[in-house]
Amino acid sequence: MRGYGRGGMLAGLFGVGVCGMLFAGGAASADAPIVPPGARVEKLAGGFRFTEGPAWDRKEAVYFSDIPNRTIHRWTKKGGVGVFRKLPGSCNGLRFDRDGNLYVCQPTGRRLIRITTDGRIEVVADRYKGKRLNSPNDLWIDPRGGIYFTDPRYGSMEGLEQDGFHVYYVPPGGGAPRRVIDDLKKPNGVIGSADGKKLYVADHGGDTTYVYDITADGTLRNRRVAAPVGSDGLALDERGNIYVTGRTIRAYSPNGKVVAEIPLPEVAANMTFGGPDTRTLFITARTGFYAIRLNVRDGSDPFAAR
Repeated sequence: MRGYGRGGMLAGLFGVGVCGMLFAGGAASADAPIVPPGARVEKLAGGFRFTEGPAWDRKEAVYFSDIPNRTIHRWTKKGGVGVFRKLPGSCNGLRFDRDGNLYVCQPTGRRLIRITTDGRIEVVADRYKGKRLNSPNDLWIDPRGGIYFTDPRYGSMEGLEQDGFHVYYVPPGGGAPRRVIDDLKKPNGVIGSADGKKLYVADHGGDTTYVYDITADGTLRNRRVAAPVGSDGLALDERGNIYVTGRTIRAYSPNGKVVAEIPLPEVAANMTFGGPDTRTLFITARTGFYAIRLNVRDGSDPFAAR
């Protein structure tokens, strides 16, 4: 495949044909295989340093982070990739709330911020009980507007103030974060079900992905294994299958069986469902940004049209 270089669309392949396929309409039957016969991963852009945190804006664009370059990029079918925002403090996991504000985990800035629809930056969380967070990594927003985020640390451990790597919850309307998980080795990817009943957390240091029941006040109970592997990022489809990252993305059914595998040319860090019908899986994988059309829709966005 021939490319236009950093941030560009691949020549020829990514004109009307492939982009049309990625956003094609038509529902799939409930028993259709997750990956359609003949479907393949397509490279949308390349030349980045380490891509992460993709998020669909429910309109026309996917946003994703290039962590070392401290840049959030924006991709559209018509315009390809462009720079959305450069951020001191870097950027990792991204997520849009009901009103279209973009939430950003900042690993070196050690905080969770919100970029409002008019471009203002607001700090959502930067401390727990007066001590600075480690390095917020990934997040999910529940149907009431509460925010779950993971707070591990990679690289240098200098300056840590917390007593470990934990998961936090910012209640609807804001306020101090609450610690809701404190017994994992290194929580990383996090996502929940669109109905707000289940939260999935990947323990990247413990090689297990767990699922919890969410209670009325946002606390968690009834932990069990969702997948016998850890993961960097997570995605969830409408059938309740949880997707984990790697050189091959694997989907695990609610009973823990592998029900789909998607090989990649690079190791995936994260992924999200998007497109008008949320049947396209967008993937951030090291230096590239990829996509594949599937037979299932997103199962994690409480604010998506259904």
